[in-house]
Amino acid sequence: VQLQASGGGVVQAGGSLRPSCAASDGTPLKYGMGWFRRAPGKEREFLAAITWSGVRTYYSDSIKGRFTISRDNAKNTADLRMDSLTPEDTAVYYCAEKSHYGGGWMSPDDYMYWGQGTQVTVSS
Repeated sequence: VQLQASGGGVVQAGGSLRPSCAASDGTPLKYGMGWFRRAPGKEREFLAAITWSGVRTYYSDSIKGRFTISRDNAKNTADLRMDSLTPEDTAVYYCAEKSHYGGGWMSPDDYMYWGQGTQVTVSS
């Protein structure tokens, strides 16, 4: 599965963005999805995850209350709504899909398929 993240960009502090993830070839997203980011000079950081049904979501404490993960299985997309952005949110944002049900959610090793990333830049 080749995932493609889009919807990044440049925004002023306090603004919002909503990156979206889909399979580039239209393959249905069959498992749980996650969003990560990597800021310059830092490790890849877990942000949020959602089960296939959308019933359960998981968030990192660092973004809880500002970011919201969602998915639309009819459209085969998974989005990350980001509000109240700060310059510290500047990073490349990646979506990922698990390859099975169950297991963990917060480690990059929990995911099999990755998108190429979309740049988010927040100016002060």
